[in-house]
Amino acid sequence: MAISVRNEGAKVNSNINVTPMVDVMLVLLIIFMVITPMLQKGQSVDLAKTNNPMQMPDADKEDAVIVAVMRDGKVFLDTEIVTPDQLTQKVKDRVSSRQNKEVFVKADARAHYKAVVEVVDDVRSAGVDQLGLLTDQRRDSNKQQP
Repeated sequence: MAISVRNEGAKVNSNINVTPMVDVMLVLLIIFMVITPMLQKGQSVDLAKTNNPMQMPDADKEDAVIVAVMRDGKVFLDTEIVTPDQLTQKVKDRVSSRQNKEVFVKADARAHYKAVVEVVDDVRSAGVDQLGLLTDQRRDSNKQQP
């Protein structure tokens, strides 16, 4: 009588197939690359650089009122272009129902100073309590890395 021995261990493949995981990761990477530029609120502006900017986390909130001054003098309220005489009324309409009357102004680094001051005056005349000027952190290339 013969005993048949089954060799199950010889059939086991201990290698991990990473191809499906790589496919999923590449799809996620493409999705994030497409979605990320759409997450920015308002108009894209080349902000002025400062040494010690104060953090303003309220500017990233969904309901933040952001006024952008472009280098050619155009003024945007979030994504809508407005004229200087419309700006005061539109800001007043947006902040009238809020308890926290806060508006953020982001101006292009090469925008005329006069245009930025006029926007700040228009926003202030709308009854805004707090006005934040958005800037970027200056990166000093002369600093030595530790």
